[in-house]
Amino acid sequence: MPRSQPIKAVRGVRDVLPRDRALWRTAEKAAGEVARSFGYEEMVTPVIEHTELIERVGEDTDAVAKELYRFEDRGGRQLALRPEATAGVVRAYFEGGLNQGPQPARLYLLGPMFRYDRPQKGRYRQFFQLDVEAIGSASPALDAEIIELASRWLREVGLGELTLQLNSIGDQQCRPAYLDRLRAYYRPFKDGLHGDCRRRLETNPLRLLDCKVEQCQPFKAKAPRITDHLCEECSAAWVAVRRLLDAAGIEYQLSPHLVRGLDYYTRTVFEFYPAGASGQQDALASGGRFDGLAEAEGWPATPGVGFAGGLDRVTELMASGREEVVASPAADVVVLADGSLDVAAAEVARLCRAVRSVAVDYEPKSLRAKMRSANKLGARWVVLLGADEAANRTAQLREMASGEQVEVAWTDLAGRLA
Repeated sequence: MPRSQPIKAVRGVRDVLPRDRALWRTAEKAAGEVARSFGYEEMVTPVIEHTELIERVGEDTDAVAKELYRFEDRGGRQLALRPEATAGVVRAYFEGGLNQGPQPARLYLLGPMFRYDRPQKGRYRQFFQLDVEAIGSASPALDAEIIELASRWLREVGLGELTLQLNSIGDQQCRPAYLDRLRAYYRPFKDGLHGDCRRRLETNPLRLLDCKVEQCQPFKAKAPRITDHLCEECSAAWVAVRRLLDAAGIEYQLSPHLVRGLDYYTRTVFEFYPAGASGQQDALASGGRFDGLAEAEGWPATPGVGFAGGLDRVTELMASGREEVVASPAADVVVLADGSLDVAAAEVARLCRAVRSVAVDYEPKSLRAKMRSANKLGARWVVLLGADEAANRTAQLREMASGEQVEVAWTDLAGRLA
């Protein structure tokens, strides 16, 4: 019977192998420690949501219109894989009764997101994010807190050379008048715009400022700035956020074309980049205020602010040499036993696991081959177990670095390894 072709991973996704997990653990551990140091609590939300939930928060965005993984389950329900976490966190905030507790609710999660995007360096169809949200307060101080938290996390993992881009996009009080002015500015240039931008001119003109297509750049450069058209409340919040960032010593660049890719953002929006980078695919963390999101989902109007940090991109930069992370050995101790001593080897391993990580080499190989394997695993000790030692419930304990070897009773192994 002919051998079939091996089945490989789906295009646009990847495996994170053990050799890479040290970087990921470092980034994830730092994320949790920094978030908790600011008073944020961890949560988990499902990777599947009702398609309607996702559509309500950004029907005209690429993340929904072009990149959403949609499917119908066996019960006929229209579901989607989450392209981002904020919509689900807001749903869980109300559905789980967090809106009844102390406000704001400070929440974070780590997990996979999904978008049918064009795979490229740093962008995958399944990607992992740190998501941090503060829900239940409109205070500009929370905007600054979220930005400081994101900055602290990125610096904790060694990415110290950062650029923070900052903008305000107003709210439902002042944005409509600005959008009318933006449409009026762009309409004379409509024929020169990219196809998507021509469509967005009437449906979602703010996204014209987010366009990266070369033919649209000359028009964008002279477009009116939304920060010149903020209402009194948005203007006061904009001043307060910058004042708080200045006081915290966090440098930023004002970016009048920064609007973010999802429609639910209001007021403060921001993105962190490695120094010298500015392409959207290079962003390490981004977010902003989403005061209209809860109402769009059908809940009572409730303010919130947050950010998402890209673990794929962050760990790639860490791996490029900006941050050296030493991988822990797969096992501190490897038990090497004669082939007929599997039961004894397993018992010895259980005793040693009280203080160390332990692997047992059960393969029918020579002792020399087993020693080479233990060395490749990075083991600090090997426990050599032969028939005579097993009969006496003793073993030879060898320290790999020095080569020193002593006979030890099984009951004393944990004490010697501690």
